[in-house]
Amino acid sequence: MIQIALPAIVLVLLLCCICLDCSDVMIYFTQAGIIIGPTILGRYVTFMRYLFPPEGRVTLQIFANLGFMFHFFILGVQLNANLLKKVGTNAALIGSLAFAMPYVIGGLTYLTMRSLMPMDQTLRTGLVVVVTANSLSSFPVIISLLSELNILNSELGRLAIYTSMVSDLCCVCMATTLTTVGAFREHSKWNSLSSMFWMVFFVFVILFVLRPFILWLTQKTPEGQQLEEFHFFVILVLVFGCAFCSQYLGRQPAFGPLLLGIVLPEGPPIATTVVKKLDTITNGLFIPVFFAISGLTTDLMAFRGRRALAITELVIIMGYVGKFLGTLLPALYFGVPFRDATSLALIMCCKGIIDVAIYNAWRDGKIMDDLCFGLLLITMLIVTGIARIMVGRLYDPSRRYTAYGRRTILNSSNNSRLRILVCIQNEEHVPGLINLLEASNPTRFNPITVFVLHLSELTGHAVASLVPHHHLKKVTSQATSSEHIVNAFNRYEQRQQGSALVQHFNAIAPYSSMHDDVCSLALDKSITIVILPYHKQWTIFGSVGATNRSIKYVNGKIMNKAPCSVGFLIDRGQLGGNPSVVIGKTFYRIALLFFGGVDDLEALAYGRRMAEHPNISFTLCSKEQGEEPVQRGDCERRSETTQIIRSMEDGFDLVIVGCHHDPESPLLLGLMDADWMECPELGVIGDILAATDFTFSVLVVQQQPPTSTCSRSVQSLVFPASFDDGGDCPPPHSTNPISSDESKRCPV
Repeated sequence: MIQIALPAIVLVLLLCCICLDCSDVMIYFTQAGIIIGPTILGRYVTFMRYLFPPEGRVTLQIFANLGFMFHFFILGVQLNANLLKKVGTNAALIGSLAFAMPYVIGGLTYLTMRSLMPMDQTLRTGLVVVVTANSLSSFPVIISLLSELNILNSELGRLAIYTSMVSDLCCVCMATTLTTVGAFREHSKWNSLSSMFWMVFFVFVILFVLRPFILWLTQKTPEGQQLEEFHFFVILVLVFGCAFCSQYLGRQPAFGPLLLGIVLPEGPPIATTVVKKLDTITNGLFIPVFFAISGLTTDLMAFRGRRALAITELVIIMGYVGKFLGTLLPALYFGVPFRDATSLALIMCCKGIIDVAIYNAWRDGKIMDDLCFGLLLITMLIVTGIARIMVGRLYDPSRRYTAYGRRTILNSSNNSRLRILVCIQNEEHVPGLINLLEASNPTRFNPITVFVLHLSELTGHAVASLVPHHHLKKVTSQATSSEHIVNAFNRYEQRQQGSALVQHFNAIAPYSSMHDDVCSLALDKSITIVILPYHKQWTIFGSVGATNRSIKYVNGKIMNKAPCSVGFLIDRGQLGGNPSVVIGKTFYRIALLFFGGVDDLEALAYGRRMAEHPNISFTLCSKEQGEEPVQRGDCERRSETTQIIRSMEDGFDLVIVGCHHDPESPLLLGLMDADWMECPELGVIGDILAATDFTFSVLVVQQQPPTSTCSRSVQSLVFPASFDDGGDCPPPHSTNPISSDESKRCPV
């Protein structure tokens, strides 16, 4: 058996390697199955005899069924049944009409065609099934699609989730009702009642026997750890048992594993372990085999010359039209923008693995013929492929960030409340960020509001979330991982005695779209500056301890799309390791490198607040006014600038610098080549300061968007006539002077 099936398995694995980078496995592998099947290559008898003999297909079908079962269990264990409580009225009405309109328009089309031309019983039965199939909008399929499009945690993504949930619930209720009525009409009442009793008993066992047993089995798993191998093996045995019972009771084998997954708690340790151990092999091998098998059994050449083909395709198309209009019109009525409403309608028209499984089950059960199956499958591939492309073109979550005026520290009034969004991935970032907030000099007359956003990767969950921290326990079991962070910032708030207000939020999202949560919160809360921790962490010995490339990707996205200023904090321990600047006995030494440009002006505006702090020694390093530039070679100028920066190493705890600078500055000649930069998102000087051989911490500030305020004079911001170092620079004028005890100037 294995030798017979080996060529088929090798071919499917080859297809997996070819389509490894494809974003839609369903489309490509179903197309591959159609090409290999009786439509094209399968018409050659010799080819099918040696590559796909009947015995080999059985082996592939086993792989496909395993993948289908595991896929549903993985989806179920990541779902949260409490999501139904969050469905609003708008989403409920849109989802209901998205379910009903395909029935209405598809049904009217069927009745019209039936009255215009004669149809045999097989065609009439098939068209009724087609009308029912067009009303389906699977909730798990929509979630997978949103995740692939990187809009899972966007406004449109959340609306699509709730809409598809309502539509799927309507489908389940309708299917249950029709199945029950059909059972009573085709079988005796006793057999029907017996079937219902055993199904209810099966659900009862899952809820009140298997769920408590699994929770008891895994309750001793340490927090943050995965399940033991034995516990995971026991859960797999229970999954197979549920699939067997579901098949025995006349349901799809995947129904039992799906129900078992739904009743189990999402998140660690169960969901994270299941996803880590099963997701790769399921979605990387078994599910492609499932789609390939569906394509292998489709013969498009058998449709030629059949009059029923046009009628069936017309009913299918009108069903999609009903789905599109049933979503678009109510969405527009509830005030959804036209582009977003169109994108939502296209998303609801997409189908996936659950729809393919239903088509296969109906064909195997002789409910629909090969004509209806083939046309449904081909139309699904075309519509889903086009809809995915159009949604990617129509909907951009960052579009709403640029539709409003952007906020900067530079353009804020002196007495306005500074609103800071602090993003945190782990507890190691907390000390440095808190000291930076204390250095921001919150006072009763110049207070700050801090929004703390704890970012977590979406693992063990199917739906992304952005919620206040006190709501987190209602959403996920990961709430305890944020308690230390919350307590630390709450103590900071208490020390400020009313000059700082702290609010806590938690975002659980995939790294590919995590920046949307940050930008959305920054827009909704009118944030002035977002503080991001650097993707590298330093050890106590000064070397790089850990590097997270995913965080670097998120930081880059935030930097490009944030509706406010952005600051990168590179904490080497000098900032987070020192005692609080509020209760500390020594001065905290901060320097600002000024080369010109809007980002340097933004950094200077932030530094001005710090310079007013009584426990901070602030130094401005800039080119002295009136100094004539000296003609030097690029290499000599680069060496001079680097030496000046290195001379500051032992004299400061924190160095602030803008991200992008005036390109005409003579101090930057020879440094503008991006080829040698390791982190170009930090800018030329920021990349130099991020090198591992410096000991001070660094704050790189970027103002977004760059405005025409480049020509704004530095004198309008700071710095009086006298300086501690006795510098002979011409005194700039300032409407808000800093006393001579609070700042120094370091000529560059």
